[in-house]
Amino acid sequence: MRTALLQLSSSDDPADNLAWTQDHVLQAVQDGAGFVLTPEVTNCISTSRTRQNEVLRTQDEDPTLAGLRDTAAKAGIWLMIGSLGLKTGDPDGRFANRCFLISPTGEIAAWYDKIHMFDVQVTETETYKESAAYRPGARAVVVDTPFAKIGMAICYDIRFPHLFRGLAKAGAQVLTVPAAFSPVTGAAHWEPLLRARAIENTCYVLAPGQCGNHAISRGKPRQTHGHTMAISPWGEVISQANACPDTVFLDIDLAEVEKARARVPSLDHDRTYRTET
Repeated sequence: MRTALLQLSSSDDPADNLAWTQDHVLQAVQDGAGFVLTPEVTNCISTSRTRQNEVLRTQDEDPTLAGLRDTAAKAGIWLMIGSLGLKTGDPDGRFANRCFLISPTGEIAAWYDKIHMFDVQVTETETYKESAAYRPGARAVVVDTPFAKIGMAICYDIRFPHLFRGLAKAGAQVLTVPAAFSPVTGAAHWEPLLRARAIENTCYVLAPGQCGNHAISRGKPRQTHGHTMAISPWGEVISQANACPDTVFLDIDLAEVEKARARVPSLDHDRTYRTET
């Protein structure tokens, strides 16, 4: 399957982001892609809860989801919306960080809420508290498509190898990690983590990222690492983005998954054990 990973630089204006994303999806389709992936928080990057409450919508009302479902149906492609910030109706007002896989008929084939929240102090001046705005999910998702079994994850999930092991053991051949990675942690850890998850689980790892300095009307400035990347089941970097924004392509070939698993069948070698202290 010819696959395109979109590297975007979303703002805090969902309408602008939708138009930009649709244009890039359609360009990828013109270039032969039958499966297109977008980054985390495709609809809105914001550091302001006030701004998020103004522009975010529920799943049923979200114009980005509706617009991209329509785009996928008109183009006849599989489309992974890396994630959308969505209102949930939760009593505490927190949003969902939700990834969607859209079928070529425009239907929602699967959805996944980010499990692990990015609550970290990267430097003395760079602190994140994702759980203050977003509620974590509680379900791992593997979806079967005509071209591959896909295990869904988002950004900070990449640091939790047991999640990816569970996805691979459940049949995943492709692991998706749409992201909006911090520049500091991205420079240090992005590529090693992606390659490790591919090597450990002999899966493709597809990681479309947000990039650059984001146009934010309210709140603190936000930068993201970019470096959108596709990793082979043997752990090699197949392609990566060089510009911001950018689109990178690869061909998913499940024979490469089987070849890697035949060479190192580590998925069959898990053992139970006890930890002594």
